[in-house]
Amino acid sequence: MFQDLTRRLDQTLKKLSGADRLTEDNVKEALREVRLALLEADVNYNVAKNLVANIRDKALGQDVLGSLTPAQQVVKIVNDELTTLLGGHARELNLDPAKAKSKGMTTVMVMGLQGSGKTTFCGKLALRLKKEGRTPMLVAADIYRPAAIDQLHVIGDSIGVLVHSDREKKNASQIAKLGLRRAKDNGCDVLIIDTAGRLHIDDALMGELESIEQMVPIDEKLLVLDAMTGQEAVNIASTFAARLNFDGVVLTKLDGDARGGAALSVLEVTGKPVKLVGVGEKLEDLEVFHPDRMAGRILGMGDVLTLIEQAQDKMDSATAEHLAGRFAQGEFSLEDFQAQIRQMKKMGPLKGVLKMLPGVNGDMLDKAKVDDSQFAHVEAIINSMTVRERRQPDIINGSRRKRIANGSGTSVSQVNKLLKQYRDMRRMMRDINAAGGLEAFGKKVFKG
Repeated sequence: MFQDLTRRLDQTLKKLSGADRLTEDNVKEALREVRLALLEADVNYNVAKNLVANIRDKALGQDVLGSLTPAQQVVKIVNDELTTLLGGHARELNLDPAKAKSKGMTTVMVMGLQGSGKTTFCGKLALRLKKEGRTPMLVAADIYRPAAIDQLHVIGDSIGVLVHSDREKKNASQIAKLGLRRAKDNGCDVLIIDTAGRLHIDDALMGELESIEQMVPIDEKLLVLDAMTGQEAVNIASTFAARLNFDGVVLTKLDGDARGGAALSVLEVTGKPVKLVGVGEKLEDLEVFHPDRMAGRILGMGDVLTLIEQAQDKMDSATAEHLAGRFAQGEFSLEDFQAQIRQMKKMGPLKGVLKMLPGVNGDMLDKAKVDDSQFAHVEAIINSMTVRERRQPDIINGSRRKRIANGSGTSVSQVNKLLKQYRDMRRMMRDINAAGGLEAFGKKVFKG
């Protein structure tokens, strides 16, 4: 998401940076491009207009025009205004048991239109809370779609979380009430209610949600929106806010081709913050929404903090420490190389990981032709080697290379390429160790 917006903003701000000095004319010209980029990203018209006006007022101030690096100051202003527009800071869910309406039990009602990803989100949230040491329980309160009940049970079984459902009852509020009682009986501390959706908003949908709230004390009401629907998602949020006064928004499918308008508009239009975002199809792919980090991504500044958090969450620390030790000792084999690849794959698509690095934009990734299928080729080649070949790659001669290529379904040239990459990596490790470590190596390189 945001790839086109990021590209447009990057091009515009680079033009501004190339100017000899900032004037009212070139600032206005740049901001005209910013406004067009926002509108093309499906940002609400009034939101885009107000954002650009705020940037203009600050960018044309004397403190900016008189600074030594005025263009950098403008980038900072754009970043600050985007952060404010997105909510300023991350918002926590209302899950404090001490403040819960039902003593010792916090309740979350998840709502939204059909197809927005509510049921999957319920599973993602339950898994996240379980990892945090909570004991969640899911309630299937969609009385219209048996498939939704089945889906929730499948998800619950896969993550080891209890699911309450009742296929006989045709009253969602009664199902929710019985689910609350069962959750207390089973020592659960969070109840997540998956409600029914519709293809459109109607009085029956709103009435049912209101009846659940009257029957069960709700601590957190979350509206799930499909980021792919653009401005329509904001319109949906406005209608729900007027009737149900929900607490926060969950944006799903942020890993897709959404233009980003919903994320940039929802708080300004509805007054409701984005709290969580779905960034993939796996149940682990749920993130807290950090406005400052998202603003950095939009401006091509990367998101190293989220990258570190993902690495800590998804990578095996014992394996990572072992590999680091092997690296430091200069004993890195092809077995270690394979283990490193498997660790990387846990982080998700390589493009998504690289986008979080500062200075890496969509154009660079397109030119580099980053392809995750290359991992599969590399693993196939290493799997076709004997244990001795993996641990002592220097013994791999011409006949062995041909055998490895045939066994992995690749070519000899691909095997040669992998071995060259391995040798280059090993040579670099030795240089780093000879220099006295990574920091000393870096100083030597830059000095040279």
